[in-house]
Amino acid sequence: MSSPTSKRAGQVWAHVGQPFTATEFDVVIIGAGRMGAALALYLGQLGSGLPEHSLSVLLVEEGGLPNEEGATILASGVWTTLDLPPAQHARAEWTRQQLETALGEVQFQPRPLVALYPDAEPEVQPTREVLAPFPEALALIDPDRLPFARLDAQAATYRPASVALNAAQQAIKLGVNLLLNTRATPSLGGVRLERLTVTNTHQIVTHEVVQVRAGQVIVAAGAAGASLAEHSLGRHIPHAEAYMQYPQLAFASQSRTPTLRVGPLTLRPAHGQWTLEAQPAHRDPPNYQPCGGKLTGVPTGLRRELLELLVAQMEAVPALASEKLELGRSLSDIAGAWVSLNPFPAWQALGDGVYLLQGGPNADTLGLSVAYELAGEVGKAACGV
Repeated sequence: MSSPTSKRAGQVWAHVGQPFTATEFDVVIIGAGRMGAALALYLGQLGSGLPEHSLSVLLVEEGGLPNEEGATILASGVWTTLDLPPAQHARAEWTRQQLETALGEVQFQPRPLVALYPDAEPEVQPTREVLAPFPEALALIDPDRLPFARLDAQAATYRPASVALNAAQQAIKLGVNLLLNTRATPSLGGVRLERLTVTNTHQIVTHEVVQVRAGQVIVAAGAAGASLAEHSLGRHIPHAEAYMQYPQLAFASQSRTPTLRVGPLTLRPAHGQWTLEAQPAHRDPPNYQPCGGKLTGVPTGLRRELLELLVAQMEAVPALASEKLELGRSLSDIAGAWVSLNPFPAWQALGDGVYLLQGGPNADTLGLSVAYELAGEVGKAACGV
């Protein structure tokens, strides 16, 4: 497949008023979250370094950039090697270098992470000693029930949504094309594109359908990616997903306040308060529709599984039993998104020039390195190297 070698910036189609007449690309990436956008950037850099191997790349996103309905904009953005297997540390350090120097302003901020335990663990310290400099953090927990702590002084926080935005902008400067507000479905040898628009009654409808040919297709659609590839290509792909919510805790936090981890619950300082992130204990069943639960008989916007987890932690984290926990009146009051549950970010070749790229709980620490690795693989396959 022929590829242009021009250094001109890529084209951006943001709405259906811009005619889209392209019919063929070397690579089409479905999903412009941080994983898909980073992959587009690394493919653009590959062509920049090897002009004779420049690729025509199309990055497709169903919403805007960043997509406010996707998991990227809600992801915690906590970089830490705490509990990370040693074999993954090199990838983690490479990702950190990218976040610190290569992706523009993502508000990468050194912020310690403190994991709290009820019983002694290897390499622990007294909780009161570790959190003594941070009374605002100590006020959330019961140090008598969580007397032991492990400190990751090298941890940091950043904004994953800024990663997606900055990576896509840099990719466009390197010649990558961006198509927004478009639903994409992989097919053998190409991609089916449904350009979306909104009616005067606020309904999202398909404005036009376009079929483009593609030498390589990467499905980077987050939690929906595996089922999208499975249903479109007829391949069985084991995967798991869950609907995660991010309620707020209206206790004060500061720029130097550490991130706290209590079992599956992470308390992340954000906007002068705290955001709660609870790792799901299990996958959600197919076709599950999340719904709110009840706390002491009162309907809330928090799903039942999350309420059960928070109740289980209330003795160790008394702040959860206060009126400062934002319960919401409906599910729409609490920010949430579907997330994939694969333990580590990974890519998978599905055959016929199609790849699946997924993040997961460790995408904050490892995601960019996996996207970079796949860019090299896709670049070699597309260029016949």
